[in-house]
Amino acid sequence: MKLYICEICGDAYIGEEKPTDCPFCGAKGNFIKLASEAKPIIEEKTPISELSKKNLMETLALETRANAIYLCMAGKAQEYKIQKMYKRLAKVELEHAVIATKLLGIAMPEIKVENCADTNEENFQKTIELEDHATEIYKKFASEASEDNIRKLFGALMQVEAGHIELIKNL
Repeated sequence: MKLYICEICGDAYIGEEKPTDCPFCGAKGNFIKLASEAKPIIEEKTPISELSKKNLMETLALETRANAIYLCMAGKAQEYKIQKMYKRLAKVELEHAVIATKLLGIAMPEIKVENCADTNEENFQKTIELEDHATEIYKKFASEASEDNIRKLFGALMQVEAGHIELIKNL
């Protein structure tokens, strides 16, 4: 067995082989390293600019809202696999929010309940809209970041959210 650490969320994975994507935050495999080589972005103690703080706060709001919406969608899913997919997406989005709180050095805010549609079709469309918006905003945030670790985070989040769009389109 080997110990791998995701450089985005800092969580550890134990297994024979490195996972394709982080099972916690969804970051692509290139961000997962052997523990002896990993340098998690949340461990970097570089100062964060006011713009990056603002963008991380917006990330926190976006990700906590997505978490709540996906939990609603999981509760209304008509198929077991759709229910489990939305529960997993909710966990991934919550992990993104946790990363933002760690970088900002703040506590996790209370997550408000969100409403969603009653049908999978409507919820799939809403999911694509949410993920497309997140992909675009993280692209912008990555270009604005002056800090390497923050730029790396937003680049990784952009990839994860784009992957969620492909997941929904393939259903």
